[in-house]
Amino acid sequence: MVELQKIATEQRNPNTMNIDTLSTLDMVKLINREDHRVADAVALVTDKIAQAVDVIAVHLSAGGRLIYCGAGTSGRLGILDAVECPPTYSTDPETVQALMAGGYGAIFKAVEGAEDSRELGVTDMRGIHFSEKDVLVGIAASGRTPYVMGCMEYAKQLGAPTIAVTCCPGSELDRYADIGIAPAPGPEVVTGSTRMKSGTAQKMVLNMLSTGAMIKLGKVYGNLMVDVKPSNEKLIRRCVTIVCSAAECTEEEAASALKQCGYHPKAAIVMILRDVDAETANRLLESAGGRIAKVLEK
Repeated sequence: MVELQKIATEQRNPNTMNIDTLSTLDMVKLINREDHRVADAVALVTDKIAQAVDVIAVHLSAGGRLIYCGAGTSGRLGILDAVECPPTYSTDPETVQALMAGGYGAIFKAVEGAEDSRELGVTDMRGIHFSEKDVLVGIAASGRTPYVMGCMEYAKQLGAPTIAVTCCPGSELDRYADIGIAPAPGPEVVTGSTRMKSGTAQKMVLNMLSTGAMIKLGKVYGNLMVDVKPSNEKLIRRCVTIVCSAAECTEEEAASALKQCGYHPKAAIVMILRDVDAETANRLLESAGGRIAKVLEK
């Protein structure tokens, strides 16, 4: 009990001691004021986030994978970030993955004792054939989740890069991390409810890690997601809009180019701007590492 009380995420918040007596509007405003602290806390660790982005990008470009691991809210945030990468950036589902203490069922319902097992973390890492080519991001608000530490220790033994995302600077998890990212947004509005400020801080960090890496890999041109996967009508329409914006062309020209190249916005943009066919556009992109800006330099 004493050990738990020393953890930053378990402290009582002096600003919210009487939150249960407030009007609904004042309660909501108070939560919002506390949420404002999150972005400021993340701003203080952007140097660490940038270091991590560079490491992830290098390993992904060399054929490695980005693996998140966590339990509870932290694990679910890893899953959320991982599953959004294929539709947003057309990555292979294997490229960005998330391990959750307790497996698939724990996404919806807590699995008793799963997060307390280091051995389970090792088993899950072996199950995905984790290797030194991959990057592991361990997510734990308190920085002390045994499951995550088991994963991190296993990754370090293999010589893979390890990144910790916590909300407790100097936590136990940092001992296993090459890069420790620990925004400190302060005690939760409801004591110990780390799905709130801590969860928001972690999601902001994970957004930066995956988005930053994808930008470095050439999956963004300007600020357009030029590798989006057109898996539904909305995304097909978005592809047209992206090509129109990037190539400064009409919708008809964009749609025509997209049809010719299998609805690959990158290729369509190069086709229009370089006045080439789909095969040539793809060849140019391949020689430029998938970066449109590099193709246009030539």
